[in-house]
Amino acid sequence: MVLERDESPLFCDRCSRELRLGRGEFYVVRIEAIADPTPPEFTEEDLARDHREEFARLCVALEQLSAREAMDQVYRRLTLFFCNACYRQWIERPAG
Repeated sequence: MVLERDESPLFCDRCSRELRLGRGEFYVVRIEAIADPTPPEFTEEDLARDHREEFARLCVALEQLSAREAMDQVYRRLTLFFCNACYRQWIERPAG
C-alpha cells in the first residue's frame, strides 16, 4: 500500500500528532466489520408469518434510516492512522 504525497496534513487518530510520510512515524490500520454473514435460520414460526406484512414492517423501519445508517448495519470499513506510540498502546488493547 502506498500513500499519496499531497499537501494535506495527516494526523494520528488518537493523539492528533502530525504524521510525516516516508519517515516511518506511523501505522495505517484498516478495520472491516461485516454483519453475521451466515445464512439465517428460519423456524416454523418464521415461516407461518404473513410475509407481506413483515416486508411492509421492514420497509417502514428502513425509511427511518439514512442510506449510510442502513449500510453501517451491514458493512463498515475504517482506516485509522496511529503514530508509533499510539499504535503500540492500541495494538495491546484494541477494544480499549
